Amino acid sequence: MPRRVWLPLAAVVLIVNAAQWVIAEAIAATSWTDPTYSYATNYISDLGVPDCGAWFQGREICSPAHQLMNASFAIQGILFATAVVLLARLVEGRARRVVLALAIAHGGAFVLVGLFHGSADAPDHTLAIHVVAAAAGILCANTVAILAGSLRSLELPTAYRVFSIAVGVLGLLSEVLVGMSARTAGVFERGGVYSWLLWSAVTGALLLARYVRTPAVMKNVPV
Repeated sequence: MPRRVWLPLAAVVLIVNAAQWVIAEAIAATSWTDPTYSYATNYISDLGVPDCGAWFQGREICSPAHQLMNASFAIQGILFATAVVLLARLVEGRARRVVLALAIAHGGAFVLVGLFHGSADAPDHTLAIHVVAAAAGILCANTVAILAGSLRSLELPTAYRVFSIAVGVLGLLSEVLVGMSARTAGVFERGGVYSWLLWSAVTGALLLARYVRTPAVMKNVPV
């Protein structure tokens, strides 16, 4: 596949990936009526729990659109992994192998997140798989953002590289603070997730804009 095809394709996939998650999450959240969903106190995983009326860690859960959110989890993993695997062609040597491993691990992790929901009423192994997979996926995606800023392979501005490293680091720090308080658990969890979604949207937009400005140059690059 020539560079003129896979590079803009990867950019579009990154943008679509971020958009589909945000839209699916918003629809799933607004479908809650009793109780209402809180972006500050509820975990994102609560949106994928199929057990209406269940209580977990002091939160009553009832997500009518749980199938939509679980599908979005899995789709996100597949799209993110696909885009990063394509962009890994810009990276050489050991760094490429690391990026590929992180992308594939993230993709697999979020497919598991979509398949195994985080419900207290589910078997113990189901909840464990969900929690471990979510943590691994979040770690991998934010690490990809940090690496993207550390490497010069994307040939994007210095400001982007600073942004990429900063958003990845802040995402990881935010995830560490999730357990600090039940009142802010949803906020900090989203900090660890929205970090790579923002990275996806910005990276995709910049790559696509660069391609639109210089398509002739890219068409002559035999990668």
